[in-house]
Amino acid sequence: MNRALPAVRLRVPTDEDAVAWHRVFDDPEVMEFHGGRSAELSVYEELTARQRRHDAERGFCLWTVLDRDDRVVGFTGAQPWPWEWGPRGEIEIGWRLGRPHWGHGYVTAAARMALERVRAAGAPGVVAMVDARNERSIAVARRLGMRLAEVFTTPEPEREGHCYRLAL
Repeated sequence: MNRALPAVRLRVPTDEDAVAWHRVFDDPEVMEFHGGRSAELSVYEELTARQRRHDAERGFCLWTVLDRDDRVVGFTGAQPWPWEWGPRGEIEIGWRLGRPHWGHGYVTAAARMALERVRAAGAPGVVAMVDARNERSIAVARRLGMRLAEVFTTPEPEREGHCYRLAL
């Protein structure tokens, strides 16, 4: 049975969103596949500033996801793959939600909106790099129509990473 996806809105991250992301992601479960511990506020300040640049230069970024009441629940969107290993030179779609917002369809709804925006900006396709143990993100990638294309060993810590692909 397919349930209706929730209403969400995407916006280019603001300075205030750095504080909101810091708060909503301050949870060991949320950060399990992102270093295992909460990041400092300065990390989110730099990340939101970089996303504003991506949006201005490319027409897409990691957007802040807002629920129907305009509360920040996380982010989703795309940016160039930033590392020297993995799918270098490609556009990666990604998502992260605060723990209270898991299981409600926010990521799927928001990521579908993000894919449309990335397609409209002219990207030919996207990848999603997902820790092989992250069953929730693997399920999202599959719901988006992505298919497993490659398996990587990530540097420090060495883990199996799955690269999902989707042509736009």
